[in-house]
Amino acid sequence: MAEKKKFIYGLIVGIVIVLIFDIIYLGAGPLIRKIEDDNGIQVVEEGYESPNSKINDIIRYIDDKYYLEDYDKEQLKANAYRGLIETLDDRYSGYFTKDQYASFIESSTGEYQGIGAAVNFNEETKDIMIVSPFIGSPAEKAGLLPGDIIKKVDGEDIKGLSLEEVVQNKIRGKKDTKVVLTIYRPEIVENAEGELEIKDTDVKEEDFIDIEIIRDVISEPTVSYDMLDNNMGYIRVTGFEEVTYQQFKEALVDLESQMLEGLIIDLRNNPGGLLNIVIDMADELLPEGLIVYTEDKEGNRQVAYSDNKHQFNKPLVVLVNENSASASEILAGAVKDSGTGTLVGTTTFGKGLVQRVFPLEDGSAIKLTIAKYFTPSGDYIHDKGITPDIEAELPEEWQKYLTVPREEDTQLDKAIQVLGEKIKENKAIADKE
Repeated sequence: MAEKKKFIYGLIVGIVIVLIFDIIYLGAGPLIRKIEDDNGIQVVEEGYESPNSKINDIIRYIDDKYYLEDYDKEQLKANAYRGLIETLDDRYSGYFTKDQYASFIESSTGEYQGIGAAVNFNEETKDIMIVSPFIGSPAEKAGLLPGDIIKKVDGEDIKGLSLEEVVQNKIRGKKDTKVVLTIYRPEIVENAEGELEIKDTDVKEEDFIDIEIIRDVISEPTVSYDMLDNNMGYIRVTGFEEVTYQQFKEALVDLESQMLEGLIIDLRNNPGGLLNIVIDMADELLPEGLIVYTEDKEGNRQVAYSDNKHQFNKPLVVLVNENSASASEILAGAVKDSGTGTLVGTTTFGKGLVQRVFPLEDGSAIKLTIAKYFTPSGDYIHDKGITPDIEAELPEEWQKYLTVPREEDTQLDKAIQVLGEKIKENKAIADKE
């Protein structure tokens, strides 16, 4: 993980979770009480379970009286913790069991075992949908497409489950094991104004599609790059993981060594990732100034700045679309507001919330939405996205696909056109000087 710059959230969240041990889990030790032994000497008893804990009382009744069938006590507790977080009605917050948290940490390193697809929760429809299958992944090979809505996993309805529970506990799994996703593929139609939208029809189970996927080790390079004609560099970023900043720097250095005259950064179908990573990347591109700031529930503001050690001084174009989300929007917003580059494509996803993971003592964790983030100009983009400087659509027949043939990629064509014009303007200015 890049250590060059720290984005420190000085946010102290006091969360009291009155669960099975009546304990403040964040930063606290085991619950203790003082009692007297047989000789009247006061001693400390650790790990004490309060008799006043309602959950403990309920579990004791179940232990003593429940008749119908066996049950998993640990799963019972986990469901109670999960239910507490789900009551917040925030699909970006969640509870991780010890195993789920380990899997979550593993995925942030850029390698894990699963199907290889970015998923997100659609705030409007309340569905979990495929944002993009990774290129060459089991998900792509099996035929999943951006926009596919997951209805069932291995035949079990996932309605009402959290995004984390579906991904960590159901979709992911060991290499060479099988998972069946039941998906609904919405029909895309053109409305009276000539805009594309999901056809408003009743979703019927006979329209569902079962897609069988064999899990594998997902070790995905998050950055790919190439030198296009006329010394135009092209860098595609598919996620912001621990490995991404170093991969991005290496790509930029290599392109610079090839007489780079301008750069296109492609953030299309990038669902986001780690905040500190996107801030480090923005610092490589932007002049000295504000990158992003956040505000918590008390109005406390935390700010990330770019220093004056690095700045990309050549023409820059950033490609975005409706699946560019979260950290992608932080980078796009900073580039746009600073005037460093030009945004081309379609309006971005619109996720302006920040989550933080709080590890708990037993190895489990909770993820909570702790703040809103704002672009340098003060724009809160949640549920509205970022409008590009120059609108550019893909041909209608290719809009639902992750990979588009180069000859059909009209958005990239527009980005190349815009970048070419910027390069010519720079040369004209240099000639006058």
